[in-house]
Amino acid sequence: MHEGSPGRARLAVLALLGSILVPLVTAGLRSVLWVLAGIAALALAAIGVWGILAHTGVVRVLGLVLALAAPAAVLALYAAAGMLWAACLSLALWALALATARSALPSGHTASEQTATKAPRHPWVLMNPRSGGGKVGRFDLVDRARAAGCRVTLLDGDQDVTELARQAVAEGADLLAVAGGDGTQALVAEVAARHDLPFLVIPAGTRNHFALDLGLDRDDPAAALEALADGVELRIDLGYAADRVFVNNASFGTYAFVVTDPAYRDAKARTTLRTLPGLLTGEDAPRLRARADRTHIDGLQALLVSNNPYGRAVDAAHPGRRGRLDSGLLGVVCVRVGNAAQAARLVRGPGSGGGLIRLSAATVVVEADTDTLPAGIDGEHVVLPSPVVCRIAPGALRVRVPRRRPRTSPAGDGAADWPGVVRLALSSPRTR
Repeated sequence: MHEGSPGRARLAVLALLGSILVPLVTAGLRSVLWVLAGIAALALAAIGVWGILAHTGVVRVLGLVLALAAPAAVLALYAAAGMLWAACLSLALWALALATARSALPSGHTASEQTATKAPRHPWVLMNPRSGGGKVGRFDLVDRARAAGCRVTLLDGDQDVTELARQAVAEGADLLAVAGGDGTQALVAEVAARHDLPFLVIPAGTRNHFALDLGLDRDDPAAALEALADGVELRIDLGYAADRVFVNNASFGTYAFVVTDPAYRDAKARTTLRTLPGLLTGEDAPRLRARADRTHIDGLQALLVSNNPYGRAVDAAHPGRRGRLDSGLLGVVCVRVGNAAQAARLVRGPGSGGGLIRLSAATVVVEADTDTLPAGIDGEHVVLPSPVVCRIAPGALRVRVPRRRPRTSPAGDGAADWPGVVRLALSSPRTR
């Protein structure tokens, strides 16, 4: 954790002031009207996207036209009024202000670290040769793992991952590792947690979100093996949906229903557009109810329960990032959009009372008017008996990572702490 950067804080404050002053100097108080026009365009675009996703035929075509035309019309108005350059500059300064503000303050941490003084003597690693488009072979992970002293088991499509891990423990393994996707990571992590053994993540999957939040280099999977000789241990939480462990998240509702379609794997976009209208507005559209600790929410189309809260619901620079993995809380993201008006309110963000609800809880109960619920557990489709109780197991997993990791998790919830940034910007060396 660093102590904060006054230089970045000053840059953030200057960029924020610049993003406000540029339109004011260019258009005076009329700039407020231009901002409102931009917000209105985003709301209309959201309505258009709702038409694309929730309807078919003429309504879908009209939604596409609206989603494209609303932002284009506002940009044309900006250009005609000589405001386009000011709007673009103001937006760029605002983005710079947010980015530097988040990085100026002390960063969050994935979990508390303890120096691992004893290297494992009998490490075991499960590798999926097909995962990540063949990363195991491309990065020569089998030979590298064996050179590091690991016993390697290669996974084929017919093997039981959990049983393989249990057998490795019975044969004396004192560390369990996985080179594969997050779904496989979760299955082996459960066995490691049950036997209180250290767990090693080798990011050889497609997305490797778990590895990303551990600070590992997804572009160099073999670098994770350095943890065997020179590593530290993290104590992190595990999430449970019924009896299924998840290291990232469990999703319910619309997305979980879409991925049950056999055509989804080969034609994701086409299958999604074909099935979403019925799932969002049809008579059989799923309607979920959730109880997050003492908070009750109903009428949900989709629900995401994560092992620790995500910093931001959408973040292009750091998708699916969590500031820490040892908070002892589940993250909950609920989507409740039943019509175009609620879709427009999504533009106002999760705290606006619109269709996006975000909170944290120790326990989440998910139910519907059916006996079972499809779910996506770390990207793997399963069907669970309803209601599904999701819970967090604090500090359940010992994760061994390299002492030197190139990437760290983002701080906190991802929102800029402007009072803290201003204080840091105005501070002198003596006050720090």
